Amino acid sequence: MTTKLHLAADRRCRPIARHTTCGQRADCTGFTQVMAAIRIPRRVGRPRTRPGHVLADKAYSSKAIRSHLRRRGFKATIPIKADQAANRRKKGSRGGRPPTFDRERYKQRNTAERALNKLKQFRAVATRYDKRDYMYQATVDIATMKIWLRDLAQDRRDTA
Repeated sequence: MTTKLHLAADRRCRPIARHTTCGQRADCTGFTQVMAAIRIPRRVGRPRTRPGHVLADKAYSSKAIRSHLRRRGFKATIPIKADQAANRRKKGSRGGRPPTFDRERYKQRNTAERALNKLKQFRAVATRYDKRDYMYQATVDIATMKIWLRDLAQDRRDTA
C-alpha cells in the first residue's frame, strides 16, 4: 500500500539514482541498489559510478552499510544512532572507535531532501496514483527528466 523512495541527488538537487521499496521495509535495504544505480555524466568518456562523498541520515547508519562504503572507498558522513552509540560505550574499550562525523559537511544533506521535494511537486509522485510499482517508477523517471530539462533550460537562460 505504501512506498519508500530512496534517492541519490547531486549538489544541484537533481535526482541521479532512485530505488523504491515497500513502505514497511527498513530504509537500509534500498541503499546498495541506489549506490549501484549512480551514473554521473561526464563531458567525455564513461559516466562516473563513484560519488565524491556520501551524505545519509541515521536510517543508513548500520555496520553493513559502513563496511560497504569502506570497501568501495567512498567517503561518508552518516550520523550514528543513539542506541549504537550507547552499545559502543557499554562495551568500553572493546567497542571500537566511533566513526568520524563532520557536522559542517552534514549540513549539505538538505540537497537530497530538496531533490525529493522537487519530485513531490509532481502530483502523481506525491500521491502515488499508480497501482503497480513499475508504473510508479516510470512516473518518477518522467518527473526526474522534467527536473533535469528545467535545470538545463535554466542554465541556458543564465548564460544568455
